[in-house]
Amino acid sequence: MEGTIFDIKHFAVHDGPGIRQTVFFKGCPLSCWWCHNPESQNKNIESFIKVNKIDGKEFKKEVSVGYKITAEELLKTIQGDQIFFEESGGGVTFSGGEPLMQATFLYEIAKLCKENNIHTCLDTTGFAPEKTIQKIANVIDCFLYDIKLIDNYLHYKYTDTPVFDIISNLNWLDQNNKDVIVRFPVIPGITNTERNLSEIKSFLKSFKNINQIDLLPFHNIANSKYSRFKKENKMIDNNPMTDNDMLQLKSEFESIGFKVGIGG
Repeated sequence: MEGTIFDIKHFAVHDGPGIRQTVFFKGCPLSCWWCHNPESQNKNIESFIKVNKIDGKEFKKEVSVGYKITAEELLKTIQGDQIFFEESGGGVTFSGGEPLMQATFLYEIAKLCKENNIHTCLDTTGFAPEKTIQKIANVIDCFLYDIKLIDNYLHYKYTDTPVFDIISNLNWLDQNNKDVIVRFPVIPGITNTERNLSEIKSFLKSFKNINQIDLLPFHNIANSKYSRFKKENKMIDNNPMTDNDMLQLKSEFESIGFKVGIGG
């Protein structure tokens, strides 16, 4: 069983509890205007020409984005950080892209991790068939689950996908008492509108078990990636949220009984 990934980050501290290793899967069904990893969207291995300038001379090199790896090979890499997992209460986080696009490979590697006592997190958009979520929930300890927009028209406009399955799957996770941290990307003029915030808070208040949310502030550090991969950057003129704006939003979500973090 092989999967396609494009990066592995060691000693991550914002992708779940403790010190973690984050594995980035290639491919995503969403095309969010604010995507911070545009190189993750295409499920296929890509390449670009990297240009370095030294002493007035240009040196060009073809660089690949993405590579194939077996579940067994990936497990060995993950186990290389196991001592840090054990000391910090950490583990491995599967991110992307959207790992559920490679659901069979994801299940295989997550199952191997569970068999080797490695805590597993899934950073996900939640856009997948219900049966996929239900199966993968057997081998995932914690879901880092994105909620962006409640209105289906707006969700489709800004992500190219409908929102219905995302909402349905999150409800299933809540009803089945799975460990979930909701993640809300705070995008100026798109997700942080008065209407969307009201709809998000109303939706969250319906949960029986989920009570934690991380607010993810928009940033524009991915601008160079859009140029490198020749992708349209629809957010190039948008500015990040201020610290005061984020603290105000934090208070709003705390007022409905949620534990709130900023930055994940």
